[in-house]
Amino acid sequence: MNSPSARFPGRAPIEAYGNGGFRFAGMSHRGSILCLPSGIYAWEPAHPLDLASLAPVLAEKAALGLLILGTGDRQVFPASDLRRAFAEAGVALEAMATGAACRTYNVLLAEGRPVGAALVAVA
Repeated sequence: MNSPSARFPGRAPIEAYGNGGFRFAGMSHRGSILCLPSGIYAWEPAHPLDLASLAPVLAEKAALGLLILGTGDRQVFPASDLRRAFAEAGVALEAMATGAACRTYNVLLAEGRPVGAALVAVA
């Protein structure tokens, strides 16, 4: 994966979100994040969201069954080409507001499911 070094090299639940960032593993990060099997990364999502900004997720598709997409303050459905690319890769894609995405990710992570999250920071 051609991403920058992991902010946290491994999986961790999201402890808090808001004020433009997230807390996880006793650390805080300002900005959006990708939570992948290989680690938690800083993420600059495109607006509108596109396949290029989610390429690191598809690079780990073998270890993922589901990507939870936290779209900010409100739920925004991804474009059909993005949904199609994830379906073709065999990764389910569920979009919801970031708060709901954090909670859902934490539950599925605790259950040991093959889940990832792309979380847009909220104020």
